[in-house]
Amino acid sequence: MSGTGVGPLLVVCTGNICRSPAAELLLRAGLGDDAGIAVASAGLDARAGEPLAPPTARLLAARGLEPGGFVARQLEPALLRTAGVVLTMTRAQRSAVVAQAPATVRRAFTLHEFAGLARLSGALAGDGGPAGRLSALVAAAPRLRALRTGARDDDIEDPYRRSEETFVRVLTRIESDVATLLDVLTPGFVSDSA
Repeated sequence: MSGTGVGPLLVVCTGNICRSPAAELLLRAGLGDDAGIAVASAGLDARAGEPLAPPTARLLAARGLEPGGFVARQLEPALLRTAGVVLTMTRAQRSAVVAQAPATVRRAFTLHEFAGLARLSGALAGDGGPAGRLSALVAAAPRLRALRTGARDDDIEDPYRRSEETFVRVLTRIESDVATLLDVLTPGFVSDSA
């Protein structure tokens, strides 16, 4: 990533056909091509080679996001070694990531936790663009973690094989967290869900 020393942003869930690809596509669309941040996703128990779950694909298409040739892939240690930040959908997934690659402990978060840390960070100093702000947010995370108060419902439920309403609820929560991150990484970002 454009000289910031932070590798790609990797989003992780279980099967890599619902939550993590939704977050990946929303982040890519919000960041755009010039942000200097590569975004990818993978699954701890991926349904490797499968496309997006149909409800996720429909909901994203309704928001103007087409998955293109997306196929699920298994999380591999090499992906974790090169990732600048790893965002999981649950605390248990974060623990599994850290167990696979202990070096990720200071750069692995749940998506919801990282959005909360971004909210606490306010405007990050410097004009390093989105990649520089991501690097600054990861560096500030240990200090910001201590500032989080109140109940922490950091887990985003798995909608796989559940109702359409569950898929809608999950995507709405992912969109909200992604919009919070984009607001910090790309000041001036305006969410369609705002």
